[in-house]
Amino acid sequence: MKRANNLILTCMLSLLGLTMINAQDWADLKRFKEANAEVPAVSINEDRVVFMGNSITIGWLNNRPEFFEGKPYINRGISGQTTPQMLIRFRQDVINLNPKVVTILAGTNDIAGNTGPSTLEMIMDNIKGMAELAHANGIKVILSSTLPAYDYPWKPGLEPSGKIIALNKMIKEYADANGHIYLDYFSAMVDERNGLPKKYAEDEVHPTVEGYKVMEPLVEAAITDALNK
Repeated sequence: MKRANNLILTCMLSLLGLTMINAQDWADLKRFKEANAEVPAVSINEDRVVFMGNSITIGWLNNRPEFFEGKPYINRGISGQTTPQMLIRFRQDVINLNPKVVTILAGTNDIAGNTGPSTLEMIMDNIKGMAELAHANGIKVILSSTLPAYDYPWKPGLEPSGKIIALNKMIKEYADANGHIYLDYFSAMVDERNGLPKKYAEDEVHPTVEGYKVMEPLVEAAITDALNK
């Protein structure tokens, strides 16, 4: 019995230790620390753009590297992240890189509850926080719609589609009221279920190459609009 209790205690301490280690860098500030240090100073007339987001953003670089090659684009997506995590790392991963434009794609992981329960108002507060930080530092802001999702394969049964539609309405209203660009991926990609069709996302959340090909001209147009504002 004593041995069993000791084993349980050891397991609990091990789990606690892992939790404490992860909590020390909850926003994953270390992820791009070295890469950020190697980013060169902005050159004359460089239209630098930072892509801030989650797995959909970093997946873009991984699956369509040719879209980023030869362009002043810096990808700062981290898989699984929610808006509070992005807000915490926004200064080091966006502002300190001195872009002219930031494009923010966020919200679906919040709705999935990746870092705990989140209301739409809480999500918007974090998106507003990022937009306000960017604006205060002379960075033009592109606020992307959250992509459609009928269900989350890692958390089935949440029925996120209605919340995504409501969140996108809030993002657009905020963007319009504050002079930011609203980038509408949702309307270009949504199917009759208010989800992503498999041709654009095999798991119905993370875009395929074909999905990213739909997104690319839309973000390019938004970047041009932002640079011309």
